[in-house]
Amino acid sequence: MPPGPFVMGHEFVGEVVALGSSYGLKETGNRRSELYSTLKVGDKVVSPFTTSCGECHFCRIGFTSRCVHSLLFGHTRLPGGQAQYVRVPHGGGTLFKIPPDHTTEEVDADRWLRLADESLILLADILPTGCFAALQALQHANLLPILRSRPYPWSSGLFSDDPSTDLLATTHSRLPLAYEDNVLTFAVVGLGPVGLCALVALIHLLEQRNVEYRIAAIDLNRGRQLKAAKIIEKIGLKSGVAEAGSIEEGTALVKQWTSHVGCNAVLEVVGHNSAVRLAYELIRPFGVISSVGVHQNVQVPLNGEELYDKNVSLAFGRCPVRAMFPIALDVLLHRQDVFAGVGQDVSLVEQVVGMDDATAQQAYVQFDTGASGKILFDPWL
Repeated sequence: MPPGPFVMGHEFVGEVVALGSSYGLKETGNRRSELYSTLKVGDKVVSPFTTSCGECHFCRIGFTSRCVHSLLFGHTRLPGGQAQYVRVPHGGGTLFKIPPDHTTEEVDADRWLRLADESLILLADILPTGCFAALQALQHANLLPILRSRPYPWSSGLFSDDPSTDLLATTHSRLPLAYEDNVLTFAVVGLGPVGLCALVALIHLLEQRNVEYRIAAIDLNRGRQLKAAKIIEKIGLKSGVAEAGSIEEGTALVKQWTSHVGCNAVLEVVGHNSAVRLAYELIRPFGVISSVGVHQNVQVPLNGEELYDKNVSLAFGRCPVRAMFPIALDVLLHRQDVFAGVGQDVSLVEQVVGMDDATAQQAYVQFDTGASGKILFDPWL
């Protein structure tokens, strides 16, 4: 930690009050972010928890969390967002304008502008990260046989069904998948704010595709289990089922649903070795563990033999929030019944408090002990 005062916080939404010399210049190349030309004082913006230049190789292909210039807000090299004002390096490649510049219809613009700040701040980290956890699993090759109703390896999209264009199309099995082959089974391990976002995003993406699915939502904290159950009830599932409970309850559900085969994918949203271990126990052969928890242990609690014996695929790491914004925004707009509001039964944001020392300390204790979920700081209270 650096000496002296240290500004915490990696999530913030706000209004532009000043711009650097890079803004307002006419675009001269095709690599510079459009926002450098369009952003102006008074615009509402939301920021990812890491900066991104928008111009390097990783930014260009969408892996913005590994930008070569990336800095983490609220860390030793960049002050955070729990403050009245925040400086955003590489702002043109980092920030997202609300409403976006491409919004043209007045109805759409009004819809954006009516989104409350406490809803928008979820875009800074936890909602895109939840979407990323779901997307890492759903886009994985091991889930494509179910999503495309074609056996591996023909499910990848690299091979055609037309023998006139692809000779391999004549060689693979034409037998249809059995009914039970077309049902996806998931577990979400960890039902804190990010885990709840992952749960909602997973349901949203599956319901959009009308895929039959089952989800076991698991947490040690009874309050979090109840919150997840209320959110599931509020959403109202059409093409699947989801139930929230303890480790024992979730494990029993997966065994019952799959005849002990296990989950197609497990979203691990804790960042602890015990959660990874549970994910492994729940996963089936050729399953996917999608982990967005911030792991600190030197060793992952799985050995090579275990990974080999189940053909387990691991997808770990930090969410590329800036690239995930469009997907996260779509989920946010469709699920205002969950993400809007403060302190309601299904609200992810449970409190908005000021930043005086006593209030802030109490808020940190409440969150750390699990007594409260997401708490936002308003520096102007």
